[in-house]
Amino acid sequence: FYLNATTEKYRRHYNMYDYVVEELPEVVESNFSVAPVRSISGHSMGGHGALTIALKNPSRYASVSAFAPICNPTQVPWGARALGLYLGEDREAWKQYDACELVRAYKGPDLHILCDQGTADNFLTGEVNQLQPLAFIAAAQESGVPVTFRMQAGYDHSYYFMSSFIGEHIAHHAWYMHAQL
Repeated sequence: FYLNATTEKYRRHYNMYDYVVEELPEVVESNFSVAPVRSISGHSMGGHGALTIALKNPSRYASVSAFAPICNPTQVPWGARALGLYLGEDREAWKQYDACELVRAYKGPDLHILCDQGTADNFLTGEVNQLQPLAFIAAAQESGVPVTFRMQAGYDHSYYFMSSFIGEHIAHHAWYMHAQL
């Protein structure tokens, strides 16, 4: 997860949120000639990170996109297990890293959120059902946050799924980044 751990075992070295939000952009911007506008994207857990980071830092990103993101980790066994390890047992603290909770409370500018989810993803349905995209869509609708969430028939959780739609995601980001220049 893209979070800063608070438990004794992980808090010293597991600060992925700070790394992605602060350290990585600083390294990129100080070593490469890049535009002053950013977008963020990811797949699965990275998609979850992209959503939560953008929702917590809307002034930093022109757009956000995700492939098969984990949307509601506080409500699924795998997420609860991981959040407990990194953040302890205070379930209220977990909400700051749950895309559903964040989008439900979001009041910022349009983040131009684009998500793609494969209908044949083994993490989507049945006993596994760890992604919870319908919960994210419902939370966004409740709060009036615009989201383009596309269900892609027959695609699973694989590289092939991402490679099939990455060009559309790059075009999405290019459009909104260019609009801010």
